[in-house]
Amino acid sequence: MSQPHAPAYRKAGVDLLAAEEVVRRLKPLAAATRVPGVESTLGGFGGFFSFPEPGGEQLLVASMDGVGTKMKVARLTGNWEGAGYDIVSHCVDDILVHAARPLFFLDYIGTARLDVDVVEAIGRGMSRACREAGCALLGGETAEMPGVYLEGEVDLVGTIVGAVRRTDILPGGRVRAGDALIGLGSAGLHTSGYSLARRVLLDDGPGRGALLGSGPGTIGEALAAPHRMYLPAVRSYLGRPELHGFAHITGGGIPGNLVRLLPEGIAAEIDATRWETPEIFREIQRRGGVADVEMHQVFNMGIGWILIVDPSVAEIWTGELNPDWGAVAIGRLVPGEWGVRLAT
Repeated sequence: MSQPHAPAYRKAGVDLLAAEEVVRRLKPLAAATRVPGVESTLGGFGGFFSFPEPGGEQLLVASMDGVGTKMKVARLTGNWEGAGYDIVSHCVDDILVHAARPLFFLDYIGTARLDVDVVEAIGRGMSRACREAGCALLGGETAEMPGVYLEGEVDLVGTIVGAVRRTDILPGGRVRAGDALIGLGSAGLHTSGYSLARRVLLDDGPGRGALLGSGPGTIGEALAAPHRMYLPAVRSYLGRPELHGFAHITGGGIPGNLVRLLPEGIAAEIDATRWETPEIFREIQRRGGVADVEMHQVFNMGIGWILIVDPSVAEIWTGELNPDWGAVAIGRLVPGEWGVRLAT
């Protein structure tokens, strides 16, 4: 589904339409490399490969992502350990969408000049997140490339591989009209939308030490808040027949991520008034003059994860998840024109 133009995000240097076009052009190139065992196409949260033999019961699920321009926040705040946690958490969440359990993680750290203390701090964060997820930090690459990276900047990318049984894959055709939607709270921006947030709050704004509106803490602290790992929240629900799907709310917000799970002829109705939008998003919108529709297109707006469940368990599961994860009933799936209808 094509995303709106997102003028504020484009002004900050990120063109969502160009990103869509890149995926469109790369899809046939990836398809040309297909070998026995490949069971997915480019563009999903994770790629599937049946192992040890094609068509087998066990599938590997792999995903790759980066912390992006949140690394500039890490440099400004000195929170390198947080960046290490963020990259693992983001990757774990991406394959968890398919009910995959993480097996191992690999990292790439690129910089103009190697700072041993910085790399060690990133490593501590990755190690902590891997232990939380129950996966191994298997290895990686540290690249020192003056002239390629700007002095003082660090790039952080991760690859994760997990496993899932074929019969347990989500959504696996389970998503249907009548399903209920449970949202779990985010800790902030997680790892998406930082080019826009930095332009509004740091480049054009008062700086990282300024108070964050009426909320506690500083803007720098709010921007450095960790990307939550939702595996501990939903681990006990994996394999339950009432669980029909997950959505990881990253770049593209709820409209751009939930729609990826919807079958044709199914619409998602979301009521954004059901949860309290964190102050950091209100601050970005106020200072940047960003429209509601673009805010929800770029940011998670306080909901980092969505469970699609049978309505018979929605109230019970929401109650179970609410104390630790800020769970709230945010909407439902209905017959209608394919897409996400978001009421703000």
